[in-house]
Amino acid sequence: MSSIGIPQWLAWGREIQALAQTGAQYAANDYERERYARLRAIAAEIISEHTVLDFDSLDAAFAHQIGYATPRVDVRGAVFREGQLLFVRERADGGWTLPGGWADVGDMPSGAVEREVLEESGFQVQASRLIGVYDANRLGQLEVFHAFKLVFLCELEGGDARVSSETTAVDFFGPDNLPVRLSGERTTARHIRDAFIAWQDPSIPAIFD
Repeated sequence: MSSIGIPQWLAWGREIQALAQTGAQYAANDYERERYARLRAIAAEIISEHTVLDFDSLDAAFAHQIGYATPRVDVRGAVFREGQLLFVRERADGGWTLPGGWADVGDMPSGAVEREVLEESGFQVQASRLIGVYDANRLGQLEVFHAFKLVFLCELEGGDARVSSETTAVDFFGPDNLPVRLSGERTTARHIRDAFIAWQDPSIPAIFD
C-alpha cells in the first residue's frame, strides 16, 4: 500500500498521469509531446492491468485532461433537523451518503454544496461553516482521479424530500440509527462523526488533512 492508504499501483498510475498531463501542457515541441503521450499511455496500462477498465477508454479519458493536473473537488453537505443528519441513497450502488458531488468550474464552494444538496435531496440549505477538508482517494466510479473533499455544515431553509436521477431515497438519521451501508468513499464514518461534533459545538475549528 502507498503512504496515503491506496494501492501502490494506483498511486503510481495517478502520479504518472498527472506528470504526463502537466508536462504536455508545457511541452515545447512534438518530441516532448510524444514522450508525455507515452507516459500517459503507461499510466493507462498500469491501471487497466489492475481494474476492469479497458486501456482505450482510460487513455482517451486521460487525453481529455488538459492543463496543470490538480485534484478534483468533491463537496458534501451536513444538514441537521432535530438532531438528525440528512442522507441520500445513491442509485449507483445503493449506499447512503451525505448529499453532494463534484464541484463545477465556476462554482463557489458554498454555492456548489447548496446546489448539490437541493438537486439530490429536494431541500434548500445555506452553507454556514466548513467542517473539514479531507484527502479523498476515491476507489469508486472515478477511481483513477485524486480528489479533495469539502464537507460543509448547512442550515435547513426549506423544501421537501425528493429523489433525483442520482438518488433513490432521502431520510434523516440520528447518531444511534445511522445507515449500515454507506456509499463507498463518498461519505465515511469519519465524515459523519465530524459532522455531529461540529453541529454540537460550533466553536470547534475546521478539520484538515
